[in-house]
Amino acid sequence: MRDMIRFCNRKDWKAWGGIIIVFSLIFHLSSLFVSCARMGNPDGGWYDDTPPKVVDASPSDKAVGVDAKQVVINFDEYIKIENAQEKVIISPPQIEQADIKAAGRRIVVNLKDSLKPNTTYTIDFSDAIVDNNEGNPMGNYTYSFSTGTNIDTLEVSGYCLNAENLEPIKGMLVGLYEDFEDSLFHTQPMMRVSRTNGSGQFTIKGVAPGAYRVYALQDADGDFVFGQKSEMIGFLHDSIKPSWKPDVRQDTIWRDSLHISNILRIDYTHFLPDDVTLLCFQEPQTDRYFLKNERQTPEKFGLFFSYGHDSLPEIQGLNFDETDAFVIEPSLHRDTVYYWLRDTTLVNLDTLRMQVRYEMTDSTGILVAQTDTLEVLSKVPYARRMKDLQKEREKWEKEQERKRKREEPYDTIMPAKALQPKLSVSGQIDPNRNIIFEMPEPLVFCDTAAIHLQTMIDSVWYDVPLEFRQTNVRLYELSASWKAGDEYLLQVDSAAFQNIYGNVSNAIEQKIKVKSEDEYSILYVTISNSPVTANDSLAQIIVQLMDNSDKVVRQELVGEDMMADFFYLKPGKYYIRAIVDLNGNGQWDTGIYDEDLQAEPVYYNPEVVECKAKWDVNRTWDLTSVPRYRQKPLAITKQKPDKQKQLKNRNLERAKKLGKEYVQGL
Repeated sequence: MRDMIRFCNRKDWKAWGGIIIVFSLIFHLSSLFVSCARMGNPDGGWYDDTPPKVVDASPSDKAVGVDAKQVVINFDEYIKIENAQEKVIISPPQIEQADIKAAGRRIVVNLKDSLKPNTTYTIDFSDAIVDNNEGNPMGNYTYSFSTGTNIDTLEVSGYCLNAENLEPIKGMLVGLYEDFEDSLFHTQPMMRVSRTNGSGQFTIKGVAPGAYRVYALQDADGDFVFGQKSEMIGFLHDSIKPSWKPDVRQDTIWRDSLHISNILRIDYTHFLPDDVTLLCFQEPQTDRYFLKNERQTPEKFGLFFSYGHDSLPEIQGLNFDETDAFVIEPSLHRDTVYYWLRDTTLVNLDTLRMQVRYEMTDSTGILVAQTDTLEVLSKVPYARRMKDLQKEREKWEKEQERKRKREEPYDTIMPAKALQPKLSVSGQIDPNRNIIFEMPEPLVFCDTAAIHLQTMIDSVWYDVPLEFRQTNVRLYELSASWKAGDEYLLQVDSAAFQNIYGNVSNAIEQKIKVKSEDEYSILYVTISNSPVTANDSLAQIIVQLMDNSDKVVRQELVGEDMMADFFYLKPGKYYIRAIVDLNGNGQWDTGIYDEDLQAEPVYYNPEVVECKAKWDVNRTWDLTSVPRYRQKPLAITKQKPDKQKQLKNRNLERAKKLGKEYVQGL
């Protein structure tokens, strides 16, 4: 730098020009070097869009006579395994989990179980293998070897569905037994296995010729056998015989997202059966044990059990007399029992000590008598309730004092809290509905003569016959012959209802408008090809309408004319489900494996039904015309198919930007 300054001071332009030339040469050489280094790669170059490829394996793929428990698979680039625990399936199943690792350009699998003689082993990687940098999927890849002299190559495919709602079940273990003894499902692991994907689909590979029975298991404890009632299962009565045939499929080659470049006919080996359908269920959870007690409000407490029983618990009070102390309100399945305290003295007691005797399942599965000593604590203590009541009283007294000073009518005695029934109607009602009265507490008195219903005809109110009946401990139903389009007046006199604490109801007056028939649609569903036979004397078919979240909106029984009629149907889109109620109890029932009992059949109509106001819609439905695994509409299927891994093919977009033609792989 000092030399440069010196040259400048001397105005030695010739020397300074030489320095400029030297720096200019250095700059251009540097630019040329960088340009050479990036020749053909001005914006980063072409992406790596080729999937990994297997170079070799030890033992080699499909090798026979193998006795090594370590498998090494080499690839042409660095790779990784995604979700190995979920996606990689080894068959026969490994009781001691195999060690699977990806390192650099290889995958190493160490089998921990002893190798079985004369057996084909398959390691199904599914789509778990991707390259390390771009994440390009290799596609479904299965490695196999045999400890014998032959390798088995047949395959069995199918679907696992939830028997109750035909939902695909992801992650279900599916396997084969060549021995047809039913007890094997409880005692021995399956001989060959697979696992279902997001569509509920499975493929069992490496199967030898022969006859097999197919089972499905949601294996909770990893022992590959059905050992817990909480495990979902599926099984077929009939056996299958794997086979194959030569076949042809069409592969579409897309030039881009909109245009087809070519359609190829590809020869392939078609393995059968490929549509095995297992309708899976969870057995009734009949093991009964005590869960907890709860007293959210001081007036009642609840006892909670894992399963219901015909006989209710017996209670002996330890700090109170249990005689006629309760109004008992069991739940629908009797697994929860509420006890309303009749006596306010017990209501004010913060702790109820008692002995409870009930039926409990022992370790052998037999119901035996069990007695527990419980302390049932009120969530809100008596002192706190009295404090809140005092605040409420003071507030009321201040309000009455203000009225007195304004010379308005006022009270000197605070009235008791009124009983307030909750009505299911608030102004309009469907012609096929009734009015439900829900009481906040059990009643001791109900005066049906104090309930009046009138309808207006030519501007005059006329009495209408009604029926008022109790349907549960706290539920009552008012029914009448409602006429579409008419207006009604419901009147309930004061003190018509009185609860167990002496509180009475105020007068109720409610105008009710019955909707016009023009606001509704009618749907007729005719069932053809019914699975119910003459031998099924109790069987009936329940047709249900489902909304877009797969919840039941309406249901009707199929009559002798094989038709289910849905009158007064609100306009909208519906999906149709049918339950073959074999035992005639009005609901879907699950299966029991040890009784060789499948769950009751369920079917879905694949099409959506649109109902509009004033429309009569007719649908004829052949329950079995579409395979069960294709029946449920995707729009209401909660378990969606897995997203297929695809090559990103970013080079195509890059080539378009550069105005060049890109040929994959070149």
